[in-house]
Amino acid sequence: MGIEPAEDWRRGDAVDTPPPTSPPTFELAPDDVSGTPLWPVQQIVDGAFFVIGTVLVMWLGWIVLTVGVDDGWYVIASVFLFWVLLAYVGLPRLQEVLSKVYVPDYFIGRSLTDIGVLGDPINLALDGNEADIHAAMLRAGWTRADELTIRSSWRIVVSSVLRRPYPEAPVSSLFLFGQRQAFAYQQEVDGNPAQRHHVRFWPVPDGWKLPGGFEVQWLAAATYDKAVGISLFTLQVTHRVDADIDIERDYVIDTVRYAVPGISLRVIKDYSSAFTTRNGGGDVVRTDGSLPILDLTTLQTPEPDRLQPADDALSRAVSHRVPPPTLLAAAALSVGKSAVTLTAVFAAVVRGDGAPAAASTFEIAVMGISALCLVGLWAFMLAHHAWARFALMVVCTVEAVTQLLDLGAAGEVHVSVLMSTAITVLILIAVSSDGARRWVRLDRRP
Repeated sequence: MGIEPAEDWRRGDAVDTPPPTSPPTFELAPDDVSGTPLWPVQQIVDGAFFVIGTVLVMWLGWIVLTVGVDDGWYVIASVFLFWVLLAYVGLPRLQEVLSKVYVPDYFIGRSLTDIGVLGDPINLALDGNEADIHAAMLRAGWTRADELTIRSSWRIVVSSVLRRPYPEAPVSSLFLFGQRQAFAYQQEVDGNPAQRHHVRFWPVPDGWKLPGGFEVQWLAAATYDKAVGISLFTLQVTHRVDADIDIERDYVIDTVRYAVPGISLRVIKDYSSAFTTRNGGGDVVRTDGSLPILDLTTLQTPEPDRLQPADDALSRAVSHRVPPPTLLAAAALSVGKSAVTLTAVFAAVVRGDGAPAAASTFEIAVMGISALCLVGLWAFMLAHHAWARFALMVVCTVEAVTQLLDLGAAGEVHVSVLMSTAITVLILIAVSSDGARRWVRLDRRP
């Protein structure tokens, strides 16, 4: 039976090159990759401190569980501290290490979370410029999501707990082509921020094509948040996604086509194999593998005269010469810890008449110099000096290991000691992060 011409493409392109007429030989290219260092020294150092920070978090979590605290209600505080360390530092850090090893760095139809774990499937494509998408989504009754900031994050927590409407609630960051989503749109359900339709958008790099040679200008991931719950992978509080993401994909398409009837729609069938899997939050998702493409070019919406928005929080910070928020938070923790420690030491060594003991004067001087050095290192690091970042990582590692050894040997500790150690570990985590590494590599000139 012959094959229909329309179906020839499914069998691939025929190759007319004749077979070899002599025994094949294998020769390496002159510029083979074996001459390229696989692990540069700086990458080894960064990786070592990254792993050290991860181990210290786990160590601290174990101590929190096994070492007693001196007062009853502090048990609750220690358990809460353990959960925070495990859910927001330890498990994400461990997953980031593993994802760098086994998650491929090329397009497989999936977005990635900020720690490199596979996120939501890409289930929608669009043609048109950014202004066309904004015009179509706004006409279809969608609301653009706020940027993810400390203020908007706190607002969505309060809204979810108190069940207050927040139509512009931010969405978590997912990455495609190494970039955070350019923007996202959503529809809140019955004024409940725990339930919402939402879709993220990424521009396609110039000249890039989908597998099979198909060309589109934008890719998107549409999912439906059905409730707020605990992530199965990280134990973090997050939105839980409904499994049938194709229903949400079709809903997005229908709302846009209803509001803008003139746009066209085409579908790439078998764009990916139909599958059922889990996203970055541990939620089951399934899709039929088709990729609909909305053509919005007929809208011909002019692009506004403005600068292209930054791709992620770090890029926005860099564009304003402001350090990433994690570094600023860690710097504030460091300064606050130094101030509290100095105050506590001074109060402990001062005599009843207010005169410092002679033997303790040296101790206060050492603590003061240490605190000033720590603040000085932060100042140099925030001024983009890589050596200051390395020195900070060494200091924090030594201090954290010393404190953890003391905590492990103690039968009972005060929760303030645990908090002090936790702050040291969190500072190491922040300083050893990729964001801190990129920050110190920036040009110091404005």
